[in-house]
Amino acid sequence: MQYVTPDLCDQYPDVLVVEPMFSNFGGHDSFGGEIVTVKCFEDNSVVKEQVDQDGKGKVMVVDGGGSLRRALLGDMLAEKAARNGWEGIIVYGCVRDVDVLVQTPLGIQALASHPMKTDKRGIGDLNVPVTFAGVTFRPGEYVYADNNGIIVSPTPLKMPG
Repeated sequence: MQYVTPDLCDQYPDVLVVEPMFSNFGGHDSFGGEIVTVKCFEDNSVVKEQVDQDGKGKVMVVDGGGSLRRALLGDMLAEKAARNGWEGIIVYGCVRDVDVLVQTPLGIQALASHPMKTDKRGIGDLNVPVTFAGVTFRPGEYVYADNNGIIVSPTPLKMPG
């Protein structure tokens, strides 16, 4: 599905708009779906577990604490996520392998790229509310993203027209 966030904002003026700080890194620059959250800091163990799950209709929102010191998503995890039907992944932190990510059929937005992987210590929380960029992301709510920005809604949105 192709989402246009300005059109969604016009149709649904009560949506929450995420502060503009994210860039597109994935092969799909428009994506949306039900929110699944991961809260972790410089440890992507829970992200690695989640990309193995069925992600059809879902977007993983990863609160990496805004760290610019490690990448929470790389090519192998992104490819697994795409194979398992995830619509997209939003990372409040960094990604790596960006030349491969852009060819992966998955929506990916993050703050920046960084070449260093994380340590795997098994630390992280799944499906807890996370807050960053002026918005609280709650599991079971909905997020939509494109090159214009990211918006959040408590209910699913339909493109106008």
